[in-house]
Amino acid sequence: MFDVVIVGGGPAGLSAALVLGRCRRRVLVCDEGRPRNARATSLNGYLTRDGVAPTDFLRLGRDELQRYGVVQKATTVSDVVRQPAGFEVRFDNGDRVSGRTVLLATGVRDELPDIPGLDECYGITVHHCPYCDGWEVRDRTIAVVGASGSPVGLALSLTTWSARVVACTNGRRLAPAHRRQLALHDIPSHEARIVRLVHEEGRTRHLELADGQRVDCEAVFFASSQRQQCGLAKRLGCEFTRKGTVKTDLLGKTCVPGIYVVGDASRDVQFVIVAAAEGAKAGVAINKALQASAGLVPEAVAS
Repeated sequence: MFDVVIVGGGPAGLSAALVLGRCRRRVLVCDEGRPRNARATSLNGYLTRDGVAPTDFLRLGRDELQRYGVVQKATTVSDVVRQPAGFEVRFDNGDRVSGRTVLLATGVRDELPDIPGLDECYGITVHHCPYCDGWEVRDRTIAVVGASGSPVGLALSLTTWSARVVACTNGRRLAPAHRRQLALHDIPSHEARIVRLVHEEGRTRHLELADGQRVDCEAVFFASSQRQQCGLAKRLGCEFTRKGTVKTDLLGKTCVPGIYVVGDASRDVQFVIVAAAEGAKAGVAINKALQASAGLVPEAVAS
């Protein structure tokens, strides 16, 4: 019986494991090895770790957990089932473990636009978050592609990093008000469908449009939707927000007793440093909940 089973060994899960390990809790971290930022060359905006490779960051985190006896398992969790004394966590290979509480730190997966050539550039010169990668392409020509939604908001935002931004709707018509707003900020717009992204070894060169035009660009950002990395939270009965993220309190607690969710799967500010902070806060909340279940809280005294 583990005190906590953490599903997901990214920044949020590892940070929670560190706090809980230091609380002398018996912790199991399960991770299938498919981080959201696996294609990225660097992790940015994390104080003291700015620019480090994501794989190196995770390796450092896993190494730090060893001194606290945290058990780490490379595996895929197939299901989590409530039991009288907690939860049974089931793995794809048929193994099972028990946990008093479960922390889901499984994150989200980005839906890339279906444009030939784009996938080969993802993480190199194609990005989705200007706060993560805007600095690296500052003052370059940036094409913003709308996939599941309008590119207008992202295009306007990217003018903070470059004065050379162009918006491409990929076949959708712009609202007249949006067209005027883009023109006001000197952002050209194209509504034709994108045929393909031309690149050289992941370095973008231009977009080919169905109307025969060519949009030169040195980087591409896309405005697209996301989906949950796994369906465990939904199957367990967790509530979701209108944005499709798991509804939690400020410490990661869900409506399901004993189930916590942190990281990109729960919040809309999706930075590595924020995910790590959420994991740390959830670790404290879980430890306090375990203390309370053991009666380690002062009794109420009448005044």
